[in-house]
Amino acid sequence: MAEERKPAEKPVAEAVAEAARAGEEAARERKSRGKRGGRPSDVFGGEIRRRDVFPLLVLHLVAKEPTYGNRLIEAIEEMTQGVISVNPNTMYPLLRTMESEGLVEGQWELPDKRTRRYYSITTKGRREYKRLLGEVEPFLDSVIRSVTLIKDEVYRDGTVPGGPGSAGATDRDAKT
Repeated sequence: MAEERKPAEKPVAEAVAEAARAGEEAARERKSRGKRGGRPSDVFGGEIRRRDVFPLLVLHLVAKEPTYGNRLIEAIEEMTQGVISVNPNTMYPLLRTMESEGLVEGQWELPDKRTRRYYSITTKGRREYKRLLGEVEPFLDSVIRSVTLIKDEVYRDGTVPGGPGSAGATDRDAKT
């Protein structure tokens, strides 16, 4: 007979609480720096977008080679297999901010016309990239742990509560 596994409620609850604490900490940090933020519990949506993940991705990609805004959007979508999509209304203000902070430098493809603006990383941007690598990793690790625990809890034994083969199933369920 197969060994019965105990529910992993405590680890899931702890992981979700840890992710929420990380979100709350990020909200406090943003507030202290004068930046607006969403609900701290919105870890899987807005928080992953605001927690320096997009600047990290931009710096990561422009450190490889100079590139332009729409290509950055495409690269992030490819990297995340479409899970994270970046709106141009998010990307272009971010690029302008990063350029004004001296993290990236933009050059027009054809200086006489407003064509593609290629961005490259600056020395200051490389320092910020290294800083963000260390700062963002614990947050990403907490998201990975939370999602893994949720998946393990939901898909642990392959049965759906109340579905065929479960303790709450009826004869009618077995016939359908």
